[in-house]
Order: sequence, then structure tokens, then C-alpha cells
Amino acid sequence: MRANAAQRDPAGTTGDSIVRTAPAPGFATPNYGLILRGTGKYILLLFFAIISLMPFVWIVGIALKTKKEFYDSPFALPAVPQWQNLATAWDIGHFGEFFLNSVIITLPTVIGVLICCSLGGYALAKIDFVGRNILFYFFLAGIIIPFQAIMIPLYYQLRDLGLLTTYLAGVLPMIALGIPFGIFLMRAFFMSLPIELIDAAKIDGCGDFGVFWHIMVPLAKPALSTLGIVQFIASWNAFLLPLLYLQKQSLRPLTLGLLYFQTRYESDYTLIAAGITIIILPMILVYVLFQRQFIEGLTSGALKG
Repeated sequence: MRANAAQRDPAGTTGDSIVRTAPAPGFATPNYGLILRGTGKYILLLFFAIISLMPFVWIVGIALKTKKEFYDSPFALPAVPQWQNLATAWDIGHFGEFFLNSVIITLPTVIGVLICCSLGGYALAKIDFVGRNILFYFFLAGIIIPFQAIMIPLYYQLRDLGLLTTYLAGVLPMIALGIPFGIFLMRAFFMSLPIELIDAAKIDGCGDFGVFWHIMVPLAKPALSTLGIVQFIASWNAFLLPLLYLQKQSLRPLTLGLLYFQTRYESDYTLIAAGITIIILPMILVYVLFQRQFIEGLTSGALKG
């Protein structure tokens, strides 16, 4: 009988021992390798999040300190936030005027880029015409040409057109610089949409513009939000372009206003940090409000295209 048991169980264990060593029903053995990989991933993400947030937290902390606090402990958080530093910087630095100039330049730029790139991206993705691919590569060439390579010829063109003393000197070049990337992004998104949507709309009597306005634009809201955020940040942060082309003080945006503010109060680091905080807060607010659309636009357009 012992020999038969050994034949039935080559490992040398009996049925009773198998029952005793088996895990209890309903309890799975934890996968420690998977747990460690997941924990390591979140630790790495937390590390990069801290690195990304530290400069912003440090600048805001300096902006809310007194001068004595800054010189005594520049890297510590303020004991009592000095919110009046922001108001002081706003008043003495004339940031209200500069803020309005930035809005006047940025909003038309974003709207212009969205209109041009949505129309161009749809045409290059869904309308078949001769030279379509060549035209697309022509737009892509604009991505690799830096602004520094064209800023001098562009200066003379704007001067000859009499635009150097107007807001158009800041708006039109920014639209032109934003179109290549916008065309690339919107074309990729529209190519990810099925052609059957266009066919069904045309059967119902829609023309090309009707299909674009009633079908494609509502579906393209994530991609348009992504493009709008990218262009808003680029226009809001623009420095060299307005420095060259907006020569009147009354036309200066926030970036140039901060430059001249820094030269006047270069020893008062708390006021300078307050000015920087005033500039970066609108960008953070826009991204926080549209972050979901921003991520959806990148994943649905750039990856599928």
C-alpha cells in the first residue's frame, strides 16, 4: 500500500499534507514583484513632480517674504505670507498696463492660430487635391526653422508695412510661428477620424465647410484645446519677438515689463519674485482649467495620427 501511495504521489507527499499546505480559499498569493514595480513607478513620479514644483514653490515663497526673511533663510517657507508684496509689485511696476498688453497680443494670436490650423489641418487630412503632401511638408519645414534665422528680414518687412508701432507686430508673427506645429497637430487628429463621418454628412447635403463646421469642429475640441494651451503659453512667454518689434513702451507685454522692472529694483528680490509670480499665475490657471482636454488632445490626435 505504501508503494501504491508513492506511485500516486511522486513527490512523496500524501493527500493530507497537500490539503494542509494549500492556500485558504479566496486568498491569492500576493505578487510582490508587481507591488514593487508599482511602488517604484509612483516613487519615481513623485520625485519628478517634486523637482518640477520646487522652482515654482520657491519663487512664490520668496514673493511672500519680507526682505529680512529672504536674507536670513532664502529657501525656507515664509512665516507669515506678505500678500501685499504682490499688490506693491503690481502698482509700482505698472503690471496692469503690461498685463492688458499681453492679453491684447495673446488672445488674437490664439484665435488666429486655432482658425488657420483647424482649417488647414482639415484640408490636408480629408480633402484630396494635387500637391497636398508637398504642401504639408512645406508647413513642417517651418518647425525646424528657428525664429532667430528670420527675425532680421521680418523686422524690415514689418517696418516697411508700418506695423512696428502697433500690436499687429506682435500678433501676426506669433500666428505665423504657431501655424507649422498647429497644422501638424490638427492634421494628425483629423486623420484619426473615420472617413464615413464625412460621407454620411455629404449624403445629408453638407458641403466641405458644413462638414468641417458641424461635424469635425465639435469632435476636434480636445485637439483644439491642446493647441490653444500650447499657443497661449508660447505667446504669453514671448520675449525676443516683442523686444524687437514692439518698440513703444505703451505696447510692452508682461515679459518686457518684468525686464525693466528688474533693472529698477534689482536688489529687491521679493518684489522681483512677486513680479514673476504675477506672470506665471495666468499660465498655471489656464493649464489647470483645460488639463483634461490638453491630455485628450495629445493622446487622441498625436498618437493615432
